Amino acid sequence: MLKPGMILDERYEIVDVVGSGGMSIVYKAKDHRLKRYVALKVLKTEFSSDANFVSKFRVEAQSSAGLTHPNIVSVFDVCEDEGFHFIVMELVEGITLKEYISLNGRLNMDQAIDFSIQIASGLEAAHENHVIHRDIKPQNIIVSKNGNLKVTDFGIAKAATSNTMSTTGMGSVHYISPEQARGGYSDERSDIYSLGITMYEMVTGRVPFEGDTNVSIALMHIQNDIIPPRQFYPDIYSSFEKIILKATQKKPERRYLTASALIADLKRVKANPNIDIIVAPQGVTNAPTQQFTAADMQAIKNGSAVKNNSSLNTFESPKPYEEKQSSVPQPGSERLNQLLSDEDDYEDEDDYVTPQAPVRRTGIKKVEDDYDEDDYDDYDSKRSSDDVDPKLEKAIMAAGVAVAVIIAVIVFIVFGNIMGWFKFGKKTTETTEDPSATEEQQMVPMIDVTGYSQEAADRLLKEAGFTNYTFEIETNEEVEANYVIRQSVDKGEMITTDQELIIYVSGGAEKVVIPSVVNLTNDEATALLESEEYGFKVKHSFEANDEIEKDRVISIEPAENTEVAKGSTVNIVISNGPDVKTVAVPKVTGISESAAKSSLEALKLALGNVSHENSDTVEKGLVIRQSIAEGTEVNEGTSVDIVISDGKKEVKYTGSVSGSISISGNSQEAIDYINAASSVTVEVYLNAGNATYTLYQNTLTGATSFPLSVSGSEQNLSVSEGTVSFRVIDNDTQADITSYFTSSLSSSFSPQ
Repeated sequence: MLKPGMILDERYEIVDVVGSGGMSIVYKAKDHRLKRYVALKVLKTEFSSDANFVSKFRVEAQSSAGLTHPNIVSVFDVCEDEGFHFIVMELVEGITLKEYISLNGRLNMDQAIDFSIQIASGLEAAHENHVIHRDIKPQNIIVSKNGNLKVTDFGIAKAATSNTMSTTGMGSVHYISPEQARGGYSDERSDIYSLGITMYEMVTGRVPFEGDTNVSIALMHIQNDIIPPRQFYPDIYSSFEKIILKATQKKPERRYLTASALIADLKRVKANPNIDIIVAPQGVTNAPTQQFTAADMQAIKNGSAVKNNSSLNTFESPKPYEEKQSSVPQPGSERLNQLLSDEDDYEDEDDYVTPQAPVRRTGIKKVEDDYDEDDYDDYDSKRSSDDVDPKLEKAIMAAGVAVAVIIAVIVFIVFGNIMGWFKFGKKTTETTEDPSATEEQQMVPMIDVTGYSQEAADRLLKEAGFTNYTFEIETNEEVEANYVIRQSVDKGEMITTDQELIIYVSGGAEKVVIPSVVNLTNDEATALLESEEYGFKVKHSFEANDEIEKDRVISIEPAENTEVAKGSTVNIVISNGPDVKTVAVPKVTGISESAAKSSLEALKLALGNVSHENSDTVEKGLVIRQSIAEGTEVNEGTSVDIVISDGKKEVKYTGSVSGSISISGNSQEAIDYINAASSVTVEVYLNAGNATYTLYQNTLTGATSFPLSVSGSEQNLSVSEGTVSFRVIDNDTQADITSYFTSSLSSSFSPQ
């Protein structure tokens, strides 16, 4: 599993996990290039390691990337990074339709029709682009916060199917079409079947088929008839029920052939719920996409083909709250083998018998008389004569003859009784009153009302003649409120009609008040909500917040102090800390310090430390370099240090003079003159650049002072060359007598 902060493809930063499925994990991620949040669907390891699957998956995902529709989650890209294969998709804030139904229960008619139109519209756009979903189910439909629906996961089912044996059926088994269950060819009508099952769940809150194994449920899709939704809830529009039954026909050719045709009927029902939609009479768990093995498919093909009348056409009332709907037919019949060997060899439509017996609704029974059989009368009257099975015509004729014979017999018996031929109804002996016999005649078997609503149970008990019964309310987390949990006398027990009976009715789950968890840490809040006192199922979502510290609770839904059923699902929103924006660092080299500061502050960055150094290439006063390179993504408020040029480095030199000064040619005249003077002053100069420096000065008496050794130096010179000169002054007359002397002076320069 990827961790928050990891970056894929040098672009997508993982923020958090938002969901997980059978083949992938979905993450919320930040696209740093386009500055937006996206969803990354990352394939799990067992699929990513299969090169054949990945290849087909990429092709299918790329084809679905061409779909653009308001009711389809947009696919932006298909990527791979360091062994992780993932799809980049539009991020839709919301929950799955499965979660929506779980939280809100079955949908009302208007909402169910609106949701159905939106899903069908998404499928219509996909089918027009020759893309078949193959795994339509509530888990693959997202309900956004604004109520819009978006279909997701296009391409994955087909990619998985193409990577398996031809006998592999893909799709979630509770929503799988018969042809997919057979491992046969699937097309647009397979999506319509799965949508029909989804609509069924929207209006009833349950799926039509449940079983112990995937194989048993698949067999039900192939051979069992769907119980009409109105047997559970009579308030469902008859017209909408007929749409559902048509969409879920066993034969693909008997369903809606296109999503467009389905949408047209849905809109007609939305405009006028009482409209007569003529259709052929018919036919959860958070299930991941199922991948049937060859063994599973063989088990289906080995299943019984004989349609057990008790399981198909006559429904025995199942036990209250039992987990499974019906048993799987036993192996050994040739009929199912025939059904499974030929994809087009479906049961004949005229053999269909609409099931009428009471059924359960997650353990809740429905009184048989509440079902309106007239919903299909119009259909039968309007079928063309070409659709009538000759066998059915013969059966009708035989039934007519039988009825005529029965009527004739009844007339004969009545007439014979009047004429005295028979003695029906005449007593020949007196009846002996036997108290014990009378008491025995008043004993009746107790009926079963568990699973019925309190109102229905009350009516059934009255109809059965029971007079001494009371209802007691009990808290129950498993049974819906107002439905019977159990009864004080078991079904079938012989009792009198006035025996005291207690009928225990569910008051629903225990109610608790959502505690205050805002500002608690994620761990503290989760522990409190999941404690024995509350027993909530906790979901988490994350968002940025400038006020709440990271990893602490921002809010909870439902809100604090709301009274809800104990064990309900609650969602806590956790803070990711401030929503820090990132910016690209600008180029500030080559500009002045003040200009660099303005450029950084314009992007909400700060000027950090400013230092100076010499540069042979950058003009004095301009920025030589910056601490963070141009174009680097950093958080707003980040400081950037700069270095300012002081220009070229100035080198200082030390100038030195050395040598000697002598009397010119040892001239006697010069010697006499020097000896006659009271003293002379000797000065030695260094001429460097535009300046003259006196490096030596001495006052001497007499000619014997010569030759004179001279040395001297001057520091901090800005030049590295110069000339040497000297002068001799008669201190008595201040006359320049330099001409009486010669020198061997030289200069040198060395850098300091």
